[in-house]
Amino acid sequence: MAVKFISTIKENGIGGWCIELVDTLDDTRVLCNSIEEYESAIEKMGEEYANDIEVQWHKDDNVTKIHMDEVRIEISKFQKLIDKKMI
Repeated sequence: MAVKFISTIKENGIGGWCIELVDTLDDTRVLCNSIEEYESAIEKMGEEYANDIEVQWHKDDNVTKIHMDEVRIEISKFQKLIDKKMI
């Protein structure tokens, strides 16, 4: 059974966004200030579970549309890289 990770898009308080990544099994929390940091954190945290993870996405209510769009674009690029690795 996959371990659930929760990824929450947040405003970072200085005009940008960040993603809080939470491992729900042991409540490990990592704050990622870029998609590259997020990619590294999720790979490292997922290794503990042989990458058998399920990611649920959330966003804080105050996340701007511009920041939401930026994250969607970056996550889309990240997902395409993951899909290529799976082939």
